[in-house]
Amino acid sequence: MASLKKLAKREEKKRKFESGHSLCSGCGLPIAVRTILNSTDGPVVASNATGCLEVATSRFPTSAWNIPWIHNAFENAAATISGAESAYRSMKKKGKIDEDINFLAFAGDGGTYDIGLQSLSGALERGHDFTYVTLDNGAYMNTGIQRSSATPKGASTTTAPAGEEKYGKQEKRKNLTEIVAAHEIPYVGQASISHLQDLADKAEKAIHREGPAFLNVLSTCQLGWRIPPKDAVKVAQKGVDTCFWPLYEVDEGEYNITYEPKEKLPVEEWLEPQKRFAALFKTGNEEVIEEIQEDVDKDWEKLQAKVS
Repeated sequence: MASLKKLAKREEKKRKFESGHSLCSGCGLPIAVRTILNSTDGPVVASNATGCLEVATSRFPTSAWNIPWIHNAFENAAATISGAESAYRSMKKKGKIDEDINFLAFAGDGGTYDIGLQSLSGALERGHDFTYVTLDNGAYMNTGIQRSSATPKGASTTTAPAGEEKYGKQEKRKNLTEIVAAHEIPYVGQASISHLQDLADKAEKAIHREGPAFLNVLSTCQLGWRIPPKDAVKVAQKGVDTCFWPLYEVDEGEYNITYEPKEKLPVEEWLEPQKRFAALFKTGNEEVIEEIQEDVDKDWEKLQAKVS
C-alpha cells in the first residue's frame, strides 16, 4: 500500500483536487477527497452529487477539480457514474480508447443513505466497475443541517431539534456499510479522516478492484456538529476510539477490523465535545446515553464476531 509520503509526492506531481475552494475551516470533506484521489496514479473520472462538496468546489468560473468531473442531482451520483463507465467500456471495446480509467462517485449521507440509495443499490447490483464514496457528516448539512437517516440518535438538527419535548433525533442511525456489504460486492470499507493511512489503503484497494467498491468515510462538519474547527480530526478520532465508528473492511466477503483501539473509550467522550448532543447531558436524559452505549457495544460485538 502507498505510504502517506508517497501520496504527498503524487500530490506534488499533479494535484487532482486543488486548494482555493470555499469549504469551511475544519471541514472533513477536502481531507477525505484529496487522500482518496491521491491513492491512484491513473486517470480518474468522478461524479459528484449536489451538496457541500459540489457547491463549494465549483463556483463559476472556478473549479477545485483537476479531473473530468460531473455534477449531478442529489439522488443520482451512482447512476451518472454508471453511465460514464458503461460508455467507456463500449468505446474501449471499439478501440476508441486504450487507457485504463478509474471511475469514482462522491456523495454525502443525505444523497446516499436516503434519496440516492436506490440509485446506488442498482449500480452495485449491475456490477459496474466504479468506487462509490459516501462522505458521512450525519445530516443534510448543505441545505440547513436537516436530519438524515445517517444522523446519530440524540443529535439535534433543524428538523429534529432538541427542546422541552425531545432531546433530538429519537432513532438509531442506519448502518449503510452493512447494507452495501449485503450486496456482496468485491470491496467495502469504512474509514475516517482521523486515520489517513487507513483511508488511503482502503481507497487504493477500492479503486483498483475490478467491479463495484464502496467507501463510507466519517467526515466532520464544524457547523452541524458544533465543534471548533481545530478539533475536527480529534473529534473524528473519538468516534473511532469509542467504536461508534469502527474501521473495518469487507474484502471479497471476508471481514477485517483494520483498527482496534487499545482502550475502547466510553461513548460520552465522542458525544460531549459536539454541541449537537448537548441535550443528552441535561438531567433526565442519562438513560439515552446508556442506550447509545448499549447500541455501540452490541454493534461492536457483532462486528468482532464476523471476523474469521
